[in-house]
Amino acid sequence: MDALISAAFSDIVSRAISVVVKKCREQTTANEETTIEDNLQRLHQLLLRISAVVEEAEGRCIRNQGMICQVSMMIKQMFRGYYLLDSFKCKTNKTDDEEVSLSSFAQSKFNPAKRFRRLSSNTQIESMEIGRDNSKKLKQAVLVLESMVADMKEFAIFLMSYPRMYRQPYSSYLFLDNCMFGRQMEREQAISFLLQAEPLVGGNLGVLPIVGPRLIGKSTFVEHVCNDERVRNHFSLILLYSSNNLTDETAATFRDNCLIKHQNILSGEGRSLVVIELLGDVDGGAWKRLLQTAERCMAHGSKIIITSRSEKMVSVGTTEAIKLACLSKEAYWYFFKMLLFRRADPEEHPKLASIAMELAIEMSGSFLSAYVVAAVLRKNLSAQFWSSVLRQVSKYMQNNTLVFGEYPEDHMTQYVWSIPERLRGSEDRELFLIHHGHQKGPAAHGEVPRLTVVDLMSGTYSAMPRGKFEVLGWRSPIPPYYSYIYSCEFVQNKNTRT
Repeated sequence: MDALISAAFSDIVSRAISVVVKKCREQTTANEETTIEDNLQRLHQLLLRISAVVEEAEGRCIRNQGMICQVSMMIKQMFRGYYLLDSFKCKTNKTDDEEVSLSSFAQSKFNPAKRFRRLSSNTQIESMEIGRDNSKKLKQAVLVLESMVADMKEFAIFLMSYPRMYRQPYSSYLFLDNCMFGRQMEREQAISFLLQAEPLVGGNLGVLPIVGPRLIGKSTFVEHVCNDERVRNHFSLILLYSSNNLTDETAATFRDNCLIKHQNILSGEGRSLVVIELLGDVDGGAWKRLLQTAERCMAHGSKIIITSRSEKMVSVGTTEAIKLACLSKEAYWYFFKMLLFRRADPEEHPKLASIAMELAIEMSGSFLSAYVVAAVLRKNLSAQFWSSVLRQVSKYMQNNTLVFGEYPEDHMTQYVWSIPERLRGSEDRELFLIHHGHQKGPAAHGEVPRLTVVDLMSGTYSAMPRGKFEVLGWRSPIPPYYSYIYSCEFVQNKNTRT
């Protein structure tokens, strides 16, 4: 009898403790949710203020390195803030969908799973741990931005002392297609070097190396620097050398292989700017001879910009090299979101925004992929279609990144892209990119293929090509207006690589 009473009492106590613990957890969760909601609202307010200052800074001609560094930090934190804000929104939307799915599963009379409650509990515990980690990141982001905003008054006073640019920077979705994204402070760093006066005696010719992997935007970056009115007014002549080999060049042949990008004998006091585009390294002897010849022939104050994929070219510079790398995941998401939704509000399409965020992660910072995928998705605003594109991109990027390294655009051989079933017609075929891609300048725009990758992915082409053919990957709407072309071939499904 005592044992029975003891067991009953223990059961009552256990239940009472469970009820108390449950209520405590619910209260804690409610408090955490309230805190997260408050922090999200605060983060949004801070981002609006930071964005306004960043936009103003990007419209000013800032030459002070300290100010450039400070603006770069603000931009970095702004991108992180928006990424975190959108991550919470996307996770909330995904959680709501999962709750509906789990609820339907639990209520089904055909559900035989007895372990569902335990599995659901494990999932909730894991979600809570992830949620706490994200909550810490959110709080940290708010604290960092609050610190920046607190010091903004003095910064704004210094900012107003710098003159405005001749051209306004991108400030909305409307102008993104026609502007370079994400390199504003590096651009000001390059322009500051070019406009810097050289010593009257004993000064060597100024050389600025710009290095980065293939298709990272080195030519686009230099083009925007050279098109700046301050640079064009400072130099009488701007030349571009892109033969990719200096070994056998003499002073005469080098000049013959240069393209005149700008010429104005009435300005610049005879100063010249030479842009040298190389793929890799340069022979030390050839570079020394070229530099000695340039110092004899070019007017005082002339400069050289040399671009290359090789990190070794950093050593030829007379100033700190500019290293162009992939955008951070936060900056890339900001770029892709603007490109995809343009002036539309992503919050009005939460499901699409969630898929888009996953796509941005999969594309690993590739500019070409962002432009192509955004063009495809804008043609069909169905969540089902976007999900199918996500699956294709995930498979495409995973295969190629595993084979060729971290940056997926660095090699372009034997890339496979599946054509959706409804587009294949009677034959079961898949698209292989079998050769390295190449680019053509604006003079060749009449010679580029009419068929585009967007046509193939979205099924808007009029006739299915056969055999080997070329396809236009993307035509850049900004200088230097390159067209990116790939050689392709349709093959039978039995030859598909996995």
